[in-house]
Amino acid sequence: MNKSELIDNIATEAGLNKIQAGDALNAFMETVGKTLEKGDSISLVGFGTFSVKERKARTGRNPRTGQELKIPASKVPSFKAGKGLKERVNQ
Repeated sequence: MNKSELIDNIATEAGLNKIQAGDALNAFMETVGKTLEKGDSISLVGFGTFSVKERKARTGRNPRTGQELKIPASKVPSFKAGKGLKERVNQ
């Protein structure tokens, strides 16, 4: 499913028009981005948790040349599915 298909489904499920559904989805994505940027997390009970995880610096290898390279530490967005979502997927 791509973004436009998701907007169509949200519009149908929530009884909104496509513009309102698109605005709601964009607001949700912007809010998640800003919250994670600050280092905070978002928990949606039954759905999951969006958070930021720290990756330590490490040594990698260029697969083409075999040369070692240093990969710097970084922060990565993470999503952990909640119990309700896991159960729904496994039905």
